[in-house]
Order: sequence, then C-alpha cells, then structure tokens
Amino acid sequence: MQSNVPVRQKLSPDKLWTVFGAVLFLYLFLGFMVIPCFNTLTSIFAEKDQNGNADPLAVIRFFLAGTMPSFVWNSLKLAICLVVTVNVVGISIVLLTEYFDIKGAKILRLGYMTTLIYSGVALVTGYQFLYDPNGLVTKWLAESFPGMNRQWFSGFNAVLFTMTFACTSNHALFLRNAIRGIDYNTVEAARNMGAKPFKVLLKVVMPTLLPTLFSLTVMTFITGLCAMSAPTLLGYNSINPEIVRLAGSSTADEYAPQARAALLSVILALCTIGLLVFLNHYERKGHYLSVSKTKAKLVKQKIQNPVANILAHIYAYVLFIIYMTPVVMIVVFSFQNWGNVRNKSLDFSSWTLSNYFGSSDYIYENWKGAKMTSKGAISGVFGNANTVGGIRLSFIMSALAAALACVIVVIAVNYIFKHKTQKRSRIVEACLLFPWLLPTILICYSYRIFFNSNVFYVFGQNLYMKENVRFLIIMAYTVVKLPFALRMIKAAFYAIDDELEDAARNLGAGPLVTFLKVKLPIVLPSVLAVFALNFNALFTEYDMGATFQKPEGRTYAMVIQSMCEDEGRNNVNMNASGRRCASTVFIMLVSGLILYLVYGVGSRDLGERMERRKKWKQRFARLTGRKTAV
Repeated sequence: MQSNVPVRQKLSPDKLWTVFGAVLFLYLFLGFMVIPCFNTLTSIFAEKDQNGNADPLAVIRFFLAGTMPSFVWNSLKLAICLVVTVNVVGISIVLLTEYFDIKGAKILRLGYMTTLIYSGVALVTGYQFLYDPNGLVTKWLAESFPGMNRQWFSGFNAVLFTMTFACTSNHALFLRNAIRGIDYNTVEAARNMGAKPFKVLLKVVMPTLLPTLFSLTVMTFITGLCAMSAPTLLGYNSINPEIVRLAGSSTADEYAPQARAALLSVILALCTIGLLVFLNHYERKGHYLSVSKTKAKLVKQKIQNPVANILAHIYAYVLFIIYMTPVVMIVVFSFQNWGNVRNKSLDFSSWTLSNYFGSSDYIYENWKGAKMTSKGAISGVFGNANTVGGIRLSFIMSALAAALACVIVVIAVNYIFKHKTQKRSRIVEACLLFPWLLPTILICYSYRIFFNSNVFYVFGQNLYMKENVRFLIIMAYTVVKLPFALRMIKAAFYAIDDELEDAARNLGAGPLVTFLKVKLPIVLPSVLAVFALNFNALFTEYDMGATFQKPEGRTYAMVIQSMCEDEGRNNVNMNASGRRCASTVFIMLVSGLILYLVYGVGSRDLGERMERRKKWKQRFARLTGRKTAV
C-alpha cells in the first residue's frame, strides 16, 4: 500500500506558493521585459518597399543614407565631452571639500550637493531662468554688451554646460565616500619619503580612486548617451528626443517613423550593453590597494604654495556661485509677483505667495479701453488644477511603483539567499538585473508600441488607451527601478545572521513566519531607504512621461515642462513662470526631506539615536525648568 506522505509534501502550502510565485515571476518577466523589447527589435525588419514586398533592410538603408546617423553622433559627442567635463568638475569639488584644506568647505559642500535635491526638468528650468534669451544673466550681459546674441544658451554648448553640473551628484556621493576611505598612513608615508603634495595626490590618492572613477565615467557616458530633458528643452538633436518625436509621428508624415525609432532604441541598447559588459570585465580584474592594518582618518592637506592656494579658493567659490545661483534665484523669484517673474526684475517690495497658493482674477483693458476680467488667470501651484493633478498623479504612481519594486525584490532576494547554492537563484537575479542592460527609452517605447493594441498577453486589453496608460507607466517605473533595488536590498540581506533563521526554525516557526518576524525587521530600514530614493527619482521623472505622452498620464515633470507654453495667451495662465519657479522649490523641499530622512536620520545607528534623544530631552528640560532622570 503506497504512502500518502509524498503527495502531501508535493501539495504543501510552501510548494504551492513557490509554484505560484515562479509562474507569476515568469509571466511578468516575459510580458513586461522580454516580449515588448523583442517586438521592438523585430519591427525594424518588418517594413516593406514601394511595391509592397517585405524588405528587412529597408530601415537600415534609410538610416545610413539619411540624416539619422547625426543623432547618434550628437549623442556620442555629448557623452564623450561629458566624461571630460563632469570628471574635471566632479573630482574638483570632492578634492576641494574633502582632501584640501579650503576655508568654508562645509558651505561649499552644501552648494555642490544642491543637484541632489533637484534634477532633470527642474534643474534645466533653473538654468533656463538664468541664461535663456530673457534670463537674468543674459539680460545683464546684453546690457553690458549690446551686440551679443541673446540666443547663446541653446544647442550643444547649453546642454553640455547644464549637464556638467547636473551630473556631478554621483561624484558628490560615491567619490566622496571613496576619498574618505583612504588610509592616511599611506599619505604620511609618501610625504616622509620626500614626495611633494602634488605627487602624493597623483601617485597615492588617485590610484585608490580609480575603480570608483571608472564606474562614474561609465555612468556619465551612459547618462550623456541617453540624455532626454536637457536636449529637449535646450534644442539639441540627440537620440532620445528624436525617438520620442518619431514615436508620435505616423507614416503619413514621414517614412517608417516607428521602425526608425525602434532602430535608434536598439542602437542605444547595444551601446549600453557594451559599456556594462566592459565595466563588469574591468571590475573582475580586481583593482586593489594594500593599506596598513590599522587605518588612519584622512587629514586635509594644506596647499603650501600661496598662489596655488589663492587660485584654489577662487576656483572653489566660482563653482559654488555657478551651483548656487540658479537655486537662490528660483527660490527668490518664486515669491515675486507674476510681472516681476516674467520680466526677470527683482522688487523686494513685491513679495507674494500667489505662486504657491490660491488663485485670483486678472483685470485688463481691451482694445476699446473697457476693463475685462479673466477668471483665475493667476494661480499658484496648489491652486491650479493641472499642476495639482500632475502632483497627485505622480505622487500616487511613484509611490506605487517604488513600493512594488521593493516588494518584488525583497521576495526575490529572500528566495535567492534561500537557494544561493543553486543555479535558479542566479537566474532570478539575472532576470531582475535585465533592465540595466536596456536604456529607459527602449523599455518605455517598447511598452508604447506593444501594448497599444488589444494584446492577448494582458487578456485582450489595450494598456495604452486612456486611463490604462497609468498602469503602463507604473509598470515601466517598477521595471526600471528593479536593478537598483536589488543591489541595495541584497546588500542588506548579508547582514542577517544564519543562526537567527536556524533558531526560529528550531522554535517551530515556518518559512513565512521566519521571514516576517526575523528577516524583514532587519532589512526594513534599507528597504525603506530604497523606497524613498526610488520615489524621489520617479516623482520628477521626465524621460518616461515624455515617451508615453498621454493626457491621462500627464506627470508632474511634464506639467512643469509645458507650464509656460500658453503663458499670457488670451490673458490666461498669467503667472506660469512664477508657478514653475514655485514648483521647482516644492520639488527641492520634497527631495531634501527624503534625503534627510534617508542619509540623515536613517543612517544613524541605535547609539546615535539614543544620544540625540537624550540631548533633546536635556534641551527641553532647560527650557521648561524640569529635571531629567539620569
């Protein structure tokens, strides 16, 4: 008589959940990563010639014979130049604040890190406010030099200048940590052997930073190659803006726009894959620097040459002015009335909150001299329906996507660690890292094309139609953030002691209870940090919103970008420029709060938190005259 025990084991809840999870994971991986991108690839070779015959190479021949290679060259030129300028500025700001003894380094550091709290379309808006034809700096220069070209801040030079200072945020985070990890004993040893300060920097310090610098260089190159917001707003013909333009075109307007957009997307993907493979190969070589067993904290180096010291200080504060001027001017003008903002004229007697709250009517005289009223023509960020709608939609979609990415990754990483000696764990990890191989624009464009019909894979639904596009944007947000979430949360799981899981199992706890009661509380701070950072990045995300381009999926960044298009037309939307400034300030506040919670409060250990709480209690006791318990 056959025993029923094996059957029960096969039908156990754990087995059923494992099978269900595997099927769901495979469904999502194929449906929202592989199949849409494969559809984009095959669409390139599905075009027909003038006689209606299939011609797989038609689009490629059109690409080579037309002007499309110029878009690729423009993106490559921008990426190559950015590698040089961003590394020069990025290394400078880190050395000036962390390695050399520069007066006011703490204030300088705050200025250099302002790009962490506003980026993308908000940052470009700040630079446009200063340097566009009617910008503050341009107006001042035009008054000083009447013959100058007021359109100077556009095209390649404007994009390179803007992105140079926008992309140094990675240096401010990662290179700063790398230079703080340098063993000062090696620096002292080199100096005791008679090496001059510049030689110490070149021969001892820089080799330690090379692995980090190489990673930052690759990241910068990919950022320049896939640039979207700056080229779009500043008028530079690169790959991503052209993909978005072609995606909104039709065959009645031009030849094979969708296939051409797909080809440009695939070219971006090939460049990205090549760079990531090269980076992985470089990292596997193992670039290490031997240090002493007891590391000493790095001591800032004084610049002995007085001329070099003065030049270093001048250079540091010039960079500080470049970083801080857009931030300060945006904040100041967000409290000016609409007339001052549009004319870029500062009047300290015209402070107002109209760019933030409420709405008011605009009274004007028509051509007959009669007074007319335009209802609600002056409205603030939180008094304008379109802006509030964009904030609400972006908030909900970003929060859902950030939470969904964390949930998927936590479950997947738990599975990976549970089966870390088996091949299937590596397959799951590779699937979650798959979006890193593809540019964001390719993923979003693939979604837009593949799901813009009644697709069998999603039960015959058109996910690009009307409000369904919001679900599509959430899925794109989630997929794009999976690799970052995986790297961060996987690192947190290494902190879990295997003995804790064994102890819970010995006490009779099942896998689910062990996960919820033991593992999750340990990794929860890291999970919340990943959620916060992903939300911060998605809340003002521009590239994906521009690719989908649907009124029902109009994100906050798209609202900001289009605020000034109809400003003053037919006496409506009079203070769009002021509302744009206020929106940028709002973004900086939200981003700054999240970064403070993650890197400020969230990075403190238990002892630091208890000590800080004790200090606050003592301060409160001194203010109230009460005694605190020892």
